[in-house]
Amino acid sequence: MDTVVKFTGISPGKDRVFAATQFACALSTHLLRSSSQRRELVAKLKIVEANISAGRKLLKLGNAVNSVEAAKRSLQLSDRVLCLCLTAANINRALSLICDNVLWARSVGLICGINQESWSLTSSRCYFLSVIMNVTRDFYVVIQLMTQKAKDKDFRQKMSQHLSESPEVAEVLIPQLDALLFLLFESLKSHPAVALDTLKNVCDLFSPLDRLGIYPSNAGVVAFCGLVSSLIGIVTIAKPNLNIKP
Repeated sequence: MDTVVKFTGISPGKDRVFAATQFACALSTHLLRSSSQRRELVAKLKIVEANISAGRKLLKLGNAVNSVEAAKRSLQLSDRVLCLCLTAANINRALSLICDNVLWARSVGLICGINQESWSLTSSRCYFLSVIMNVTRDFYVVIQLMTQKAKDKDFRQKMSQHLSESPEVAEVLIPQLDALLFLLFESLKSHPAVALDTLKNVCDLFSPLDRLGIYPSNAGVVAFCGLVSSLIGIVTIAKPNLNIKP
């Protein structure tokens, strides 16, 4: 098992680069779709996007094992909320990857007689639940950071100074909202790994929301969010200190 995990673990960096390229092609295709002079370029971009998508599916073969192992590790966490969120996220991620593997096998003719649309929807549902649990984890961590920051004496003085510099705000609720946003900003500023992970997971939501018809958007929005998520993934792999833990 350790050998399988180690072998499949070398692909995340490559997958993020391929994903960024794929979404960049999709975004370019969407932006150039109405240009009659760019039809040939759009056709080439679509071919590149399709080939990269097929290649990424091949790279993901066996990655479900990594997610299962990650779920086992998250079960050991002492924080019950983190344990629940991360375990559920990893299990649903594994199920989504299994569905993707079956779809890849169907696309190359290794498996016949399966409902491709049904398996694709199941994959999207599992992926959606995985991202939802990751977002929940992020919000939980953000609330913890804000609570800790609010108790800090130096920060309270800094907040008082910040609020005193806005005398034009007269309403009662607006200063409270300003204080909350300032607390949120300062908390994320001091923990960039949490900020990046939250942004990444929020961006990841748009694809399954659109695919499942929960919150339909256009291909440009999905591609842009996918590109942002992929670039953040590249940054966190290149700089492990920006990767959220656990």
